Formats: sequence, structure tokens, C-alpha cells
Amino acid sequence: MFKGLGQLGDMAKMMKAAKEMQERMLTLQEDLGRMIVIGEAGGGLVKARVTAKGELTGLDIDPTILVASEKEVVEDLIVAAVKDARRAQDKVGEEQRKLMTELGLPADMGLPG
Repeated sequence: MFKGLGQLGDMAKMMKAAKEMQERMLTLQEDLGRMIVIGEAGGGLVKARVTAKGELTGLDIDPTILVASEKEVVEDLIVAAVKDARRAQDKVGEEQRKLMTELGLPADMGLPG
């Protein structure tokens, strides 16, 4: 008569796991917003600071390259430094795979961004 009650326990377990995953994803998103990656170009003449979420938060430019005749070189170095800092996205994927493994899910399952 009460054979279906076992499935309710499984459902409660799944709901608990889903809630835990949601809480851990929120924590991960907050952590990624604070994590900083520094990209460099020109042997460190230009540095770009980017959060692991991809938000550019700052640039450091060595003043020795700020010469009017080198304007295009400086612009190219800035673009290269920002692109280098985009490796922050690699960190996001790494952290998400780690979380999935900790939750007992396939690491390559992927999560909504």
C-alpha cells in the first residue's frame, strides 16, 4: 500500500543536493568576483587586472612607454595585456569542474553561467 514512499525519500535527498549545489554555486560566483588575474604584455610594461568573471578592474602602464610617437605600440600592448588576463575564464572552468566533482557530479557536466 505504501510502496511509493521510498521514492519520496529519494526526492527529498535530491532536493537537498540541489539546494546545496545552488548555495555552493552562489559562493563560487562571489569568490570569482573577488579573484584577480593579472595579464601582461611587453615584458610587463603593460599589466591588466581582471576578475575571474572577466571584469577589467585596472591597468598598469610603465611610464617609459608613454611617448606620443609610440601611441600605437602602447595601444597594442594594452589589448594584448587584456587578452592575456582573459585566461581568468580558464580559472572559472577549473573552479566549476572542482565543485562538480565535490558534489559527485560529472566534472564536464557544465553549469549555467
